[in-house]
Amino acid sequence: MLVAVFSTQPYDREHLERAAAGTGIAWRWFDSRLDADTVALAADATAVNCFVNDDLNAAVLERLRDFGVRLVTLRCAGFNQVDVPAAARLGLPVVRVPEYSPHAVAEHAVGLVLMLDRRLHKAYNRVREGNFSLDGLLGFDLHGRTVGVVGTGRIGGRFAEIMLGFGCRVLAHDPRENAVLASRGVRFVTLAELLAESDIVSLHCPLTPATHHLIDADRIALMKPGAMLVNTSRGGLVDTRAVIAGLKTGHLGHLGLDVYEEEAGLFFDDKSDAIIRDDVFARLLTFPNVVVTAHQAFFTRNALEAIAAQTVRNLVHFERGEPLEAVVTA
Repeated sequence: MLVAVFSTQPYDREHLERAAAGTGIAWRWFDSRLDADTVALAADATAVNCFVNDDLNAAVLERLRDFGVRLVTLRCAGFNQVDVPAAARLGLPVVRVPEYSPHAVAEHAVGLVLMLDRRLHKAYNRVREGNFSLDGLLGFDLHGRTVGVVGTGRIGGRFAEIMLGFGCRVLAHDPRENAVLASRGVRFVTLAELLAESDIVSLHCPLTPATHHLIDADRIALMKPGAMLVNTSRGGLVDTRAVIAGLKTGHLGHLGLDVYEEEAGLFFDDKSDAIIRDDVFARLLTFPNVVVTAHQAFFTRNALEAIAAQTVRNLVHFERGEPLEAVVTA
């Protein structure tokens, strides 16, 4: 079984090859993203394996089908990059990795909170430059603060539990109330109430048409002055220009991002010698109260092993004609 792998990084190849040992799966590796310009690379493959910034729109899916591709596998949980109705119409099953390590993403979100609160990014640079002054590094205790969690699936639920451990008051918003969290004292409220009461807001929901720009100018206006916003889910949840406006006025006190709505042309590549042509992203980096990481929240050894194992399991089940796990449906 030949699988064309797009957006390949060295760690993807290492873990997928190890997980597929003895299965008969053959890999064809491509550094490039899958899109209309690169789809021909999948010719002769039985399946493709893609990541968060690959573009599987209807036209790309049609060409994959025409090339003989019979399965789309995602090595991620999100599937907003796939035209799922088109895939269903074309008879192309799409499978994903719904659970790899909720701990990894939740813990990274907590890391962003702590870094912003205690100015750890600034403190690190100061000490390396021989500046041992504490002026400008004043933070606040997390204990007793109100934390709002938007989305209480496995990742958001784990984040909420960690913040409870800090002694925070935790509010949550989700269409489906998490009974376990509610039993531990988490209060489920409307999004407007969560934004108005929270000192820290952390996003852990999928990107759908309904959640696109969930945090826009109107919702930022609802937030407490000086509040912190953290997003480790999907970049499109946040209207970046509205966030920049909130930072400029000081209404938004801190911003931690592991995702960015236009990250496809930036993240996962070394651009240290290149000019960043995205003016919106460049503006974000000018704020001292903003920390951006390049979509690394998932990036732990545990998560990569789980992603590779589930991906290989999906492929083996398909080849054997067995029921598929984690099928994406419209």
